[in-house]
Amino acid sequence: MKILVATETYPPEINGVARTLAQMVDGLAARGHGIVLVRPRQSRRVPPAEAAGAVVEHEVQGIPLPGYAGLQFGLPAYRLMRRLVPTAGFDAAYIATEGPLGFTALQACIRHRVPALTGMHTNFHQYSAHYGAGILGPLLLRHLRRFHNRSAGTLVPTSTMAGELAAMGFDRMQVWPRGVHTDLFSPGRRDPSLRAAWGLGEDDLAVLYVGRLAPEKNIDTAFAAYQAIRAANDRARFVLVGGGPAERQLRNEHPDAIFVGPKRGEELAAHYASGDLFLFPSETETFGNVTLEAMASGLAVVSYDLAAAHELITHARNGLLATAGDTTAFIDQAVAGAADAELRRTLKIHARETALQQDWPRLINKLETMFSAVCEERASDGLEGAAESTERP
Repeated sequence: MKILVATETYPPEINGVARTLAQMVDGLAARGHGIVLVRPRQSRRVPPAEAAGAVVEHEVQGIPLPGYAGLQFGLPAYRLMRRLVPTAGFDAAYIATEGPLGFTALQACIRHRVPALTGMHTNFHQYSAHYGAGILGPLLLRHLRRFHNRSAGTLVPTSTMAGELAAMGFDRMQVWPRGVHTDLFSPGRRDPSLRAAWGLGEDDLAVLYVGRLAPEKNIDTAFAAYQAIRAANDRARFVLVGGGPAERQLRNEHPDAIFVGPKRGEELAAHYASGDLFLFPSETETFGNVTLEAMASGLAVVSYDLAAAHELITHARNGLLATAGDTTAFIDQAVAGAADAELRRTLKIHARETALQQDWPRLINKLETMFSAVCEERASDGLEGAAESTERP
């Protein structure tokens, strides 16, 4: 197939959406599909991996996303889409983001009858409350619903999210989970020298957070949990991997925490595997790729019973869950995990087993099937339309 992929975030930007899109593009290209990638122009570029299929890129102008340094909205690309979509011979499209670039891509696909799947990667209608713009939440939800309902189907990462959005009037939900490379994210990458740099020996406790340092991530709850852990174990240290708009304030408020900044690839994998207890307090995730990466790395995960954790974790078997919104329960589970080395050992073993079932190749195969289905549906609609036109008196 020849597939248009339009996204307003892509590596080297560090976020779950960008990393998922890179896996999609590289995975489909590796199976021989032709990919045309449209994304905002970036100061640093990471080209898609070389693969059997062709990946052709078109860059458009972007503008910074308020509150998120380094992230952009792609500006409307009417001229590019008018030239590209009618002539490129696309079989299908995937539109990952609902900003101006995504809007013009979807509009062009509808006009030229290219079946387009969209992706609901970010709960923007929930994020607004964390940036002093909660009044915009209903308006954003209305925009998202109108945008996605014009597509041939909307991909979401969990069945729970599909049900919630359907109840809010979203149509044609399809579940496409997120995957993990278990050869990269592996307990075997544990690094004693890295732990020593954190001031920890092998028997000390490394409490880990990986992700954006931003208001919507609920990081204050992670710090509250760490303080409770620290009260019982003064050899525990809190290591935060990532950057974001809240970083400066968090550094000032928590000088004893270890902020290592954003990490990628093998370096990121080593940071995961060198931890012991993973805290993920976010309540606004569509999935939460870091949860799966932590499980693959053999970490005991503490999370709210939401998104990826809800789909993948059985409480006290391969992770620890707290009821959404119950801060006290989250802290209690974190303290329990920190205090019980045997419990952590059990959680780590079963977490790794779970992650091994979520490999990316299997998910790319499922994505191929979804694209084939919308292509067949378009072909069927075309044949029916042709039959109607020949039978009409």
